[in-house]
Amino acid sequence: MTARTRLQQGLRALFSWSQPVDLALAEAVLSPAQMALFRRLRRSEQLHSLNVLRALQAAGESDPDLLAAALLHDVGKTIAPFSLPERVLVVLVGRLAPGLLARLGREAEPRGWRRPFAISVRHPEWSARLLAEAGSSARAIELARRHQEAIPDPPRTEIERLLLALQRADDRN
Repeated sequence: MTARTRLQQGLRALFSWSQPVDLALAEAVLSPAQMALFRRLRRSEQLHSLNVLRALQAAGESDPDLLAAALLHDVGKTIAPFSLPERVLVVLVGRLAPGLLARLGREAEPRGWRRPFAISVRHPEWSARLLAEAGSSARAIELARRHQEAIPDPPRTEIERLLLALQRADDRN
């Protein structure tokens, strides 16, 4: 992901208060239990997730598990929400020392100075747990859990193809 894309994401988040959230679009994809999770996301995260969904749909994707994962892949962040300075710190460390980011995130709980690293690295596992509790399909859960995992290009399996599509849409939005 480029610095320009990250800057655009940050600006969209800052001005999310001025953008309408298309809850009807989310409701058309999600079950009532999943929709309850979607509503827990911050407004900026809801808008991001809807943009990811729209990008996938524009690319011709219609798999219901992929579309649900598009809307809920970041719901684990509701367990320990990021502040803007924490997001900036994670992006900088991720760019300059990705191995350090991964190590700090795996070894930390979401508190203290390692908090943002833990959220960044562990939110996919938290998202998967929340999706499971909401009765989501095994594939939607897997897509959420693996949405930050390195995927070969070209993908070897259908789940890898879906993950790659999700990651590309996520990175662009």
